Order: sequence, then structure tokens, then C-alpha cells
Amino acid sequence: MSTNQPGEGGVSDARQRRTILVAVCVALMAVVASVSGLNVAQPDLAVAFGASQRTILWIINIYTLGLAALLLPLGALGDRWGRRPMLLTGLIVFGVAGAAAGLAPSAAVMLAARLLSGVGAAMIMPITLAVITSTFPEEERGRAIGVWTGVAGGGGILGMFLSAALVDVASWRWLFVLPVALVVVAVALTLRSVPDSRETSGHAYDTVGALTSVVAVVGLIFVLQEGPERGWTAHATLLGLVVGVAGAVGFVAWELRRRDAALLDVRLFGGRALAGGSITLLVVFGVQAGVFVVLFPFFQAVLGWSGLLSTLALMPMAVVMMAASGLAPRLAARVGPRATMAAGVFVAGAGLALMAAIVSVDGGYLSVLPGMLAMGLGMGLSMTPSTEAITGALPAGRQGVASALNDVTREFGTALGVALLGALLSAGYRDAVDSRLDGVPQGPAGAAREGVANALDAAHQAGPQARALVRAARESFVEGWQHAMWTGVAVMAALFLHVLARGPERERSPEPEAPAVLET
Repeated sequence: MSTNQPGEGGVSDARQRRTILVAVCVALMAVVASVSGLNVAQPDLAVAFGASQRTILWIINIYTLGLAALLLPLGALGDRWGRRPMLLTGLIVFGVAGAAAGLAPSAAVMLAARLLSGVGAAMIMPITLAVITSTFPEEERGRAIGVWTGVAGGGGILGMFLSAALVDVASWRWLFVLPVALVVVAVALTLRSVPDSRETSGHAYDTVGALTSVVAVVGLIFVLQEGPERGWTAHATLLGLVVGVAGAVGFVAWELRRRDAALLDVRLFGGRALAGGSITLLVVFGVQAGVFVVLFPFFQAVLGWSGLLSTLALMPMAVVMMAASGLAPRLAARVGPRATMAAGVFVAGAGLALMAAIVSVDGGYLSVLPGMLAMGLGMGLSMTPSTEAITGALPAGRQGVASALNDVTREFGTALGVALLGALLSAGYRDAVDSRLDGVPQGPAGAAREGVANALDAAHQAGPQARALVRAARESFVEGWQHAMWTGVAVMAALFLHVLARGPERERSPEPEAPAVLET
């Protein structure tokens, strides 16, 4: 039984390690930019394909669904097959799918290309982090993970900004030029510098665990994506919930039976590191996604900004988040990961409370900017030690699985935050707008109850009440936002107490399996 940590026996040349870090971050940037990039082109896609809003949402969501469902199985496969060949194969699949999406003549072809992109992304994303943990020595690993975390957290915002710029100056088809170009660069850097590493295991691949994990993730992500659209009690939503829960129960039961031969040893969740890191990432990414759900309509519908300006407004938050992700390993080395995570959660929660307390229609961007900056700082401080806790909890030969668990936790948190905080925002808006529609004609009033964008679109039908309708919709949106954000503050407060009580300790857990074999 070996007690080697991830990264032992890694790359000794500092220049090569820097090139490796650039390679995996470029690959990661291609993946995360594609998660959010198409959001800014929804109207253009609908016109180009003559597609319904539901079809457009599926074009966007099927990428995330495929990515999340295959992270664990493909991460584990990369541990066995070799991380370098898995990364290269994923990049090729992702690049081909991106080119096909950019040239797609119909919605059906676009859906297929986006699903294939998700498969390629699931091959890339866990391997990028596993390469870092298997090649960087322990004294540098935290800083490298901090850079990776910053790209993972802020890259989506940067991708949205670049996507919005491309849509404004060219066409939605140019959205796929950026990820394809990043793939070309990542392939060249990977061939040049990334060594291979793989697991040496005496156990067969856990096929049953892989299949049950796919069923569980597809069912649960489907519920979170479709519940707000179809309704939480719709037959399809309830069926997805049953399938997802059954798959999750089956996965846990099977993995407990497999023990050391499991795809993911669920017994490790009894430790502070894996449980604390996973719960923190789940909540932090959920709250972050929920905030983005609110900020975009605030900028566009309340402040009247364009999509490009709205994404630019998020850049200060992304910059602070990426800087804090790089700072977090140094802070964790001084005060420990639990204190760093707790400080990050506290600052992020305070930023959320600040936004909820001072946001207003008249205050505009300046009423949310301080809270956004605090949230970016807090999230950057909490994400890096959480990721390091997860990867450090699993043995060297299972770093693909550890990285996949880190990634699937982020995807679940994002879907959960969008669904729940989005639902709270909608409910709060409807409750607030009803009392503000006195004197507004029935038609525009009915449209206003559907949402702030509907209200603005119907304002021209309200006659002399048009300005009052617009004002009522915008104020109601802010009031609904405040209800959703205060709920987020309560969730962050609970997470803060949990991290204080059960956060990861400074020491790493011993590892029961042989280390990965590194091939230069």
C-alpha cells in the first residue's frame, strides 16, 4: 500500500511545468467558454433555424448535460488509458464538433454537434486538473490549482464577453471560432510538453458504476434544467426525478459494494476534505450561477444595456475572482485551508448581502458593483482550497476521478442555483408586480406578470400608463431579486458554519493506492 501523494515523481523542469499549465488552461478555457457563450446568441439562433425557444434552450443545455453526465466515467477512463491521449482525443472531438456547430445548416445538426462537444469537453475538463496534480510537486501544486480555478471560474465570464462582441460585430457562427482556435493551440502545447500518466490498478473498470452515474446525472440535471420551463410537477420532470434518484441510489449502493474497486469510493465522503470541498463548491457555484441569472436581466431589462455592455459589466467580478484564486494558496499555506475557505465564504456572503441591501433601479450599476467585487473576492478564496481538498482526498492513480468529481460538483451547483434562485426571483417578481398594476390595461398587465422583459415589450400597448408599467416592472424585478439574494445569504451563512465545523484540516489524508505512472 502506497502513501504517495499526487504529483510525486512529476516533472522536474520548471519551464516544462509552466508550459503544461498554459496548455491545460487553454484547453479548459475552450470548454468553459462554450458553456455560456451561446446564451448571448439566443435570438440569432432562433431566427437562423426558425426554432422555438425550447429548441434553443436545448441547443444550449444539451452541451452541459452531456458534459456533466460523462465526467466521472471518462475521468476514470483517462486514469487508466492515459491522461495525455485522453486529453488529445477530447480536444480533437471538441474541435471537430465546434467546427460542425459553426457550419450547422439546421437545428438538428446543431443539437448533435453540441452533444458531441459535451462529450469532448467531458474528456478534456477532468484531465486538465489531473495533469496538474500528477505533474506539479506539492510545494507548487496549490498555486497551479489556483490558476486552474481562476480560469474555471472567470473564464465563463470572459467567454461570454468575447461571444457577445463576436455576435455584435459579425455573426453567431463566429462564436465557434474562439474555442476551435483554443483547441488548436492546446493540441500543439500538449504534444510539445504534457507527459503521460496513468493508473496502475489490479481491478477491472467499474462499468456498472459508470452507467449508474450517467443515469443519475442525466436524470437530476434534466430535472433542474427542465423544471423551471415545464413545471416542477410535469410528468417529464417527475420522471426525470425518479430516474435520477434511482440512479443515484443504485450508484451509491454499487460503489459501497465494490469498495476499493469502485469508480468513486464513496466512503471517502466521511472525511473532512472530500465532503467539505464538495459541499463548498456545490453551494458557491450555485450561488454564483443564481447571481448571474439575476444580473443579466438587471443590466439589460432594468438598466437598458446591450448584451455586450452587460457582459463587460461582469468583468470586474471575474478579474477579482481570478486574482483571489491565485492568492488563495498562499493564504491557505499560512492559515490553513479551513480558515481560507471560511473567510472566502464569509466575504462572498457579505457581498451578496450588500447587493441585496442597496440594489435599486435609480442606483444602477454602482448599487451592485461593491457587492459583485466582494463576491468575486470571496469565491476566489473559497474555490481553490476546495478544489485542492477534493483532489488531495483521492490517491494519485485516481486523479482523473477526483478532478471529474470536482467538475461534476460545479455543474450540479450551477444547475441547482439557476433553478432555485431563478424560481425565487420569478415568484418574488410576480408577488411584487401585482400591487403595482392598478390602472394598467388588462393585456399589458397580464404580460407584465410573466416577467420584466415581457412588461417592457408590452409597454407600448399601455397608453398613458406605459411609463408607470415600465417603472413597476423594474422595481418589482429588484424586489424579487432582493428576496432571492437574501435566501442566498442564508445559504452562505449555513455554509460558513459548516466550513468552520467540518472544513478540511491542514494535513492531507493518507492514500491507499499505488501512485500514477508518469511517462515522459
